[in-house]
Amino acid sequence: MSTVHEEIVDRLEEILEKNIDAEKGYTKAAENAKNPGLISYFERKSSDRRHFNTELKSKLVAAYDEIEDEGSFTGTIHRTWMDVKAFFSGDNDEAMLEEAIKGDKAAVEEYDEILEDGHLPMDIADCIKEQKMKIRNDLNKIKTLEDLA
Repeated sequence: MSTVHEEIVDRLEEILEKNIDAEKGYTKAAENAKNPGLISYFERKSSDRRHFNTELKSKLVAAYDEIEDEGSFTGTIHRTWMDVKAFFSGDNDEAMLEEAIKGDKAAVEEYDEILEDGHLPMDIADCIKEQKMKIRNDLNKIKTLEDLA
């Protein structure tokens, strides 16, 4: 594999890793949330990220054979922090929703960065664009959930 391909695979694995972290984080947020609307939202977001992971992983394996997808140490720490924050915070739903928004904004930025690379295979670029659009649409709709928190 050439250096350009190695760099692309590394960056795509980072996105996959962060999606795994997001999936687990949304599951954890659903477990900690009290508002039924937020619980449903977090469960849907976890399911979306699980689908993103499956889709991206299959495209990566098809294009580059082996990949790593364990989730990150940082993600594990973040989920633990969400548990602690939920335990001690009076407005835990609001705090978890704010963290979810922050994470989704970071995901959109990371997707934008990798899409700037002209070396992505077309099917992977299309997959990344579609996932980014879904995340961005959720961010645009989030105002109604902020009122619930």
